[in-house]
Amino acid sequence: MKAINEMKLSFPSRSANEGFARGAVAAFLTPLDPTASELVDVKTAVSEAVTNCIVHGYRDTIGTVFVTAALYPDGRVVIKIRDKGCGIEDIPKAMEPLYTSCQTGERAGLGFAVMQSLMDRVKVRSVPGKGTQVTLTKRITSREAASCSR
Repeated sequence: MKAINEMKLSFPSRSANEGFARGAVAAFLTPLDPTASELVDVKTAVSEAVTNCIVHGYRDTIGTVFVTAALYPDGRVVIKIRDKGCGIEDIPKAMEPLYTSCQTGERAGLGFAVMQSLMDRVKVRSVPGKGTQVTLTKRITSREAASCSR
């Protein structure tokens, strides 16, 4: 199925840009007229994924975070958040609740669990030393989703 609309953005991995990414994706979804709950779910999942890029992917360096989003006629939104950072050695372990690679004790290790609880699907691809891509999928159930394809 071909996307009816797409967006792409990239920005430096500074924590101040997490809110920018969240807001940009939320604005992109407005033609679907999402419910407040759907919008909060997507914004929170995007925040978690972008924060993972900043905190874990690039650790103590500044790199680029890439975000793409696509809207489909069936009301699905597919959001990809990618970095070219250190990658994840063990994806199943990283996705376990309470696991964190952050040694300072400042992180709860709930990012992937939160994403999975809010989205219909979360897929993680990673190559150590090359980076990570998180794909978030959610169907927006509003009445406007169907009309956006016309």
